[in-house]
Amino acid sequence: EVQLVESGGGLVQAGGSLRLSCAVLGFNLDNNAIAWFRQAPGKEREGVACISDHDGKTYYADSVKGRFTISSEKAKNTVHLQMNRLNPEDTAVYFCAASSRGYGLGLYPYDYWGLGTQVTVSS
Repeated sequence: EVQLVESGGGLVQAGGSLRLSCAVLGFNLDNNAIAWFRQAPGKEREGVACISDHDGKTYYADSVKGRFTISSEKAKNTVHLQMNRLNPEDTAVYFCAASSRGYGLGLYPYDYWGLGTQVTVSS
């Protein structure tokens, strides 16, 4: 059974940082992709960052480029999202997702999802 467990969310002031972690169980990171998505109240879920072992690259939404960094720690089968210079628009529930079928910031290739962790940025 595949399980993704997010951690690291919380309340932070604007300009601050948080580091999210996604522990991946029952799914090998090799040759697969892990992405972070977020969903704010009343908005659609959007892709934030992806790390793909298919091509060894990372992908970011324009809104987070230069502020967020996705990385994998294969020895622990864990993917991290370092979020710096946070602003209130980053407030959302953050989900990690896994795919063996593709990669990128769209919802389509991702078959496995965590339950999410809340990130709240105060102004």
